[in-house]
Amino acid sequence: MPPPPPVILWFRNDLRLSDHAALQAALATGQPVLPVYILDDTAQAAWAHGAASRWWLHHSLTALARDLTQRGACLVLRRGPTQTVLPHLIQETGATAVFTGGSPDPSARQLDTALAASLQPIRLHRMRTTMLFHPDAVRSKSGGAYAVYTPFSNACLALPPPPRPLPAPERIPSPLPPDSDRLPDWDLLPTAPDWAGGLRASWQPGEAEAADRLRRFVANQLADYAGRRDRPDIEATSTLSPYLHFGEISASQVWHAVQATPPTPGREKFLRELLWREFAIHLLWHHPTMSDQPLRSAFAAMPWRDDPAGLRAWQTGRTGIPIVDAGMRQLWQTGWMHNRVRMIVASFLVKHLLIDWRHGARWFWDTLVDADLANNSAGWQWVAGCGADAAPYFRVFNPVLQGRTYDPDGSYVRRYVPELAHLPGPSVHAPWQIPGVALLTGSRAGNPYPSPIVDLAAGRARALDALTKVTSQR
Repeated sequence: MPPPPPVILWFRNDLRLSDHAALQAALATGQPVLPVYILDDTAQAAWAHGAASRWWLHHSLTALARDLTQRGACLVLRRGPTQTVLPHLIQETGATAVFTGGSPDPSARQLDTALAASLQPIRLHRMRTTMLFHPDAVRSKSGGAYAVYTPFSNACLALPPPPRPLPAPERIPSPLPPDSDRLPDWDLLPTAPDWAGGLRASWQPGEAEAADRLRRFVANQLADYAGRRDRPDIEATSTLSPYLHFGEISASQVWHAVQATPPTPGREKFLRELLWREFAIHLLWHHPTMSDQPLRSAFAAMPWRDDPAGLRAWQTGRTGIPIVDAGMRQLWQTGWMHNRVRMIVASFLVKHLLIDWRHGARWFWDTLVDADLANNSAGWQWVAGCGADAAPYFRVFNPVLQGRTYDPDGSYVRRYVPELAHLPGPSVHAPWQIPGVALLTGSRAGNPYPSPIVDLAAGRARALDALTKVTSQR
């Protein structure tokens, strides 16, 4: 008697086995399950994985393949256009259905619509594997999409909570797998130069590490999260963002782990931050051009400056503004940046330098291990003043005051800007105010720390003038 035909489990940004709705649905068919990952840069077009994300993806797929092998299954890797690869896999294996997770990304939604039609009579089952709530489930009283975070988060809290997460299955019945690509042949890792040393030292991708980080955060940092979350000089945040982006842990797993703790300001604040992630997904779902076009149409006329030298100084952490440079160097070394510092460096680029926010979003996309289209786009538009909930649009962060407030003794700056390691306390945030500091930094460092590339007061005034002109034309 021939073996029963399989169903395909198509992994995307949900690289885990626990609390995986598509996996559970595939198992519920009673048929063998064929796990598949397709590397399709053509489907993502302009937003294909950046360099840091490709590094993470390599190690995440390695971990997922190992976890599947322990349960009797094999991860099949294929590269190419999904609309070609998936039908070929169905033909090769005789699969009778495809189960996968949904995504708010416009390219993924377009691909799913096309596949649902072209695969007929094979059915494409799309499940929610990356979000707490479906974006269409959160509606304003008028039935429309939300544009302001607070009423959105309140509406989410009024909904039934997400289902309790399910454990990973002990066994995954699997068919004899077809041929698979070799992961090293995908060249996801850097070769020469190997710039990933800081990433290797900072991260261990995979579902097991995601679960461990969540446990450690809940046990050690959650209670004090509200008062300490803005401090980049201490370990006070969950650092779960890349694990959430790649789906190595589900938002529901995080939600329920946090909800199970005693009520504290930290718990409530963290849940609201998790809902900000949902808000970004909601915005991208209802505004699919958000990655490239301002949500506030008046900002299409913003007089951005063409300043390649300024952009390069910002990218390389050589602006002469210590908290900005520390953040950009942390990003380059580790593939991650503290959220408070993300706001500071973004404000400096789009306000003080008056450089288009899309240049910053592109740089973050290539260098962040948690590069997420919804969060990245929403965050940059918020800082630029052209997005949702961006009032006051004329907010300009003073990087010196921000540094003194959130890195009070300067230890974060000194960690990433060693040219200034000899400067004491908060004086490190404005070295140009210290008499003779240029000689001091030059004598102690082979590469002297630069003077500020823009006068902060003048840059702020220029930004406010541009913002006033743009918004007055509405």
